Amino acid sequence: MFFFDPLYFIMLAPAIALTLWATFKVKRTFARYNRVPVSSGRSGRETAELLLRRQGIHIPVEQHPGALSDHYDPRVRVLRLSPEVYSGRTVGAVAVAAHEVGHALQHHSGYQPLMFRQVLARPASFASSVSWILLLGGFLLGAFGLIQLGIALFSLVVLFQVVTLPVELNASRRAKALVWNTGLITPDERRGVSSVLSAAAMTYVAAALTGVVTLLYYLLRSGLLGGDD
Repeated sequence: MFFFDPLYFIMLAPAIALTLWATFKVKRTFARYNRVPVSSGRSGRETAELLLRRQGIHIPVEQHPGALSDHYDPRVRVLRLSPEVYSGRTVGAVAVAAHEVGHALQHHSGYQPLMFRQVLARPASFASSVSWILLLGGFLLGAFGLIQLGIALFSLVVLFQVVTLPVELNASRRAKALVWNTGLITPDERRGVSSVLSAAAMTYVAAALTGVVTLLYYLLRSGLLGGDD
């Protein structure tokens, strides 16, 4: 029902536009700086391993299939890089590798938002799969109980997205400090690293905004926020 609701599109249009722009921006920015050789000559894997050693962190750095599939897995303490970052000897590869090292450093130092996100990860994944079914069924059947349960589960998804935002921004700040303070990039390369990390951060801003606005829509349409049933 809400898929054909004008209010749904009015509220979500700006967030959807931001999401599309952010996705395009990060892909274009990474592609641009993934063509710029880094002066150190180090690959993303070599950069990550060096930064980890200098921070006293000893974890494996593995290649992971998929474009921009880079991530740090705190459950098994493994840093995984996509093929183009793992082998790439570019400013873009160094930026992404350093960002993932930033997550490993967060885990090593007990950074609380990361720990909280880790606790939320599995429940949020389940809620993401189930909440929309409950919401759709609740609105179609006029079952207020289902709607309430769906909103409660979707709120958990939004909480995860909101908590993810400071985690990602902090990882990028750590990444910039790591590569600058260790001299792995030249002053001319700083702009490229910052551009890649800033573009990536916008995707998380867009995701959090979309989640919050969608939740507000559900609350309005359910009457829980003063709207109509």
